[in-house]
Amino acid sequence: MFTPFSSGYYLGRLYVAPSKGEDAVLQETQHENVNRELYADGTGIERLDQPLVMKLETNHFAVHPDNSVPEGALGVPEEILEATNVENPPELREVLLAKADHAERLIEFGAV
Repeated sequence: MFTPFSSGYYLGRLYVAPSKGEDAVLQETQHENVNRELYADGTGIERLDQPLVMKLETNHFAVHPDNSVPEGALGVPEEILEATNVENPPELREVLLAKADHAERLIEFGAV
């Protein structure tokens, strides 16, 4: 689903569509799998529901698990969606997933 892209990001393709709430969301099982594969470090008990940090065009945001979203889709709040070039959602788009250490820095600096 995601492949290494740079020192700070993985690259993936998801169908971007408006979310029903204020949070960006990814299908729950898919969210847990990405968390397990790319964020967990294997040291003890780890939460698999912690937000992922993604970037769509110039916008960084936290992504939460949600079963109302179909697999392969990223639900994005209208406010973020309006600031992108997504014209006819759902639209297949490249998205960046921050690597775990980069995600922590983005959260610490308040970018997310």
